Amino acid sequence: MARTRVRHTRIVSLVALSAALPLLTGCGGEDAPATGTTGTTGTTGTGATGTGGRKPVVVVTTTWEGALAKAAGAEDITVIVPQSVHHAPDYDPKPSDLAAVAAADFVLYAPFEPYAAKIKEAAGSKARLVEVNLDNDPAKAGAEVVRLGGLFGTEDAAAGWKSRLDGEVTKLNGELKAAWPDGRSPVVVTQVFTAWAAGLAGATTVGTYGPEPVTPSQLASLSAKKPAFVLDNAHMSTGTVLPDAGAEQVAIVNYPGEDLDLLAVYRDAAAELKKAMG
Repeated sequence: MARTRVRHTRIVSLVALSAALPLLTGCGGEDAPATGTTGTTGTTGTGATGTGGRKPVVVVTTTWEGALAKAAGAEDITVIVPQSVHHAPDYDPKPSDLAAVAAADFVLYAPFEPYAAKIKEAAGSKARLVEVNLDNDPAKAGAEVVRLGGLFGTEDAAAGWKSRLDGEVTKLNGELKAAWPDGRSPVVVTQVFTAWAAGLAGATTVGTYGPEPVTPSQLASLSAKKPAFVLDNAHMSTGTVLPDAGAEQVAIVNYPGEDLDLLAVYRDAAAELKKAMG
């Protein structure tokens, strides 16, 4: 199997690019399905047509999109936003080489990263701009990988990864259920973009919060439900969410590391949950 080549670069566009970073949503997925391409390119086409049967050259805004691309079978991936930046829409592009985008077949971005289209425009790229659905819910992540595999012309690789995802989730779910305190599903409150982790643990979700700060009325309502755990979004944390509820707060990480291993996100979340329940 070929080794995936991952490059990390800092991309710039016009001065106006810095003003195009509104926080449209938090660091998490959208409930609506991804729409494919956006901007002026119209439809997505297919990877086989767009790349002439070769493996695609893919530029992604963050490691999350990069992990989805890698899972789908891409092997030449360039990441724009450094992994150290926890909240991608806050990224302030710096002057750098636009060659990576100009040479790309696909540029992957999320709808809360509005600078992606301007990056492509500034680079003069003919790449297909593909909006992806960032959601670590296993069913949604698997579906997105399969969709990207269809675009890249790497369907077999995408299907193989989805099979590994299904197996990993089944394994982790079994381990977490075995760790339930007193053998009962734990009661949790979760940030809206970490709800997938509650599902992974088989937890009972009694309330959600975010991406906006918790209001006093929400605080009272969520605390009254007496959750054992609060699943917080590590990329958007505002500190202790329910300070007087006696609930243990667990930080859940959505973004993969620089190795672009999305399965590691599930393993790491399971480890944090198991530690908290133990």
